[in-house]
Amino acid sequence: MDTNCTARLLPWTSPEGKPCYLVGDGTGPVSRLADRMEMEQLAMAADLLDEAQCVLAELKWTPGELHLLAVQLTESLGAVHRVAESRGARLPAPDYAPYEDDFPRHLPTGERRAD
Repeated sequence: MDTNCTARLLPWTSPEGKPCYLVGDGTGPVSRLADRMEMEQLAMAADLLDEAQCVLAELKWTPGELHLLAVQLTESLGAVHRVAESRGARLPAPDYAPYEDDFPRHLPTGERRAD
């Protein structure tokens, strides 16, 4: 196998929900299809985020509307996470060894991490 070939996490899953990978140099037709699909998934996530902000701003939604919004946001977040994981895996390794303490943990709004 060519040393320039890497396994790429694809932006879709198998019918069983398992991750799909492509081994290649990133220039073939399936890689280009994956690139287009990633762009579409990110664009749809941005549109869904705008829609969610509009729905929540109205302050008068039904439980069904909130449930549908939660389902759509969950699906979109899964797709965006897969895109980020795939793209992150294709980045060159950093020159330094990152440490867990280098990354802030999620904090409730208004709280700041003390360094």
